[in-house]
Amino acid sequence: MRAIIFSWEYPPRVVGQLSGYVSALSTQLAKSKVDINVVTYDDSDTGQTQEPSGVKTFRVANPVRNHIGVLTWVLTLNQEVERAAANIYYDSNKQVDLIDVHDWHFIPAAVTLKNGLGIPFVYSVESLEDHRSPNAISSYNLAIKSIEWLGFFEAERISVKSEWMKDEINRIYKVPKEKITTIATDPELWIEEILKLYNRVARTQE
Repeated sequence: MRAIIFSWEYPPRVVGQLSGYVSALSTQLAKSKVDINVVTYDDSDTGQTQEPSGVKTFRVANPVRNHIGVLTWVLTLNQEVERAAANIYYDSNKQVDLIDVHDWHFIPAAVTLKNGLGIPFVYSVESLEDHRSPNAISSYNLAIKSIEWLGFFEAERISVKSEWMKDEINRIYKVPKEKITTIATDPELWIEEILKLYNRVARTQE
């Protein structure tokens, strides 16, 4: 299996807990013989590297340097994420089984690659805009929510870490619970459950 992970933070760039989680996930998947490619952001250290674990990392910079907020930063960065993922796809003779998108930031790139190249994706949810900005109804917040909604609509499967988050996605976005898989970070079962989810999504290409 060959998979691409999208994450807006990855070591050595650490903003929150996502960086460490994606690092641990990709390392464990590589140990399970998955060809793992992480596409992430770094303005100063770009290009491809291969880690001792076998994980291949592709770091891209934002072509636009100045931004008024995270929304414009995300939307302009997505084109570089698309380019890196497309390069992985063509360099591997079009053999990419799925994309795993962590949080909302690179959902636009995943949707483009799904519809343009036929690569299904998993939307791995870390948080929701309704929780990050409670009661916020500005056009800015609604734009982020629309990207989250697009991810829920276009993803083959949605992955969450708790039943509470599963219930919240169902409550706020009316996503059928049957589309959402809860995978707790239990060290003994975690990777096994992730692999089951990946295999289920990869079969949609067949």
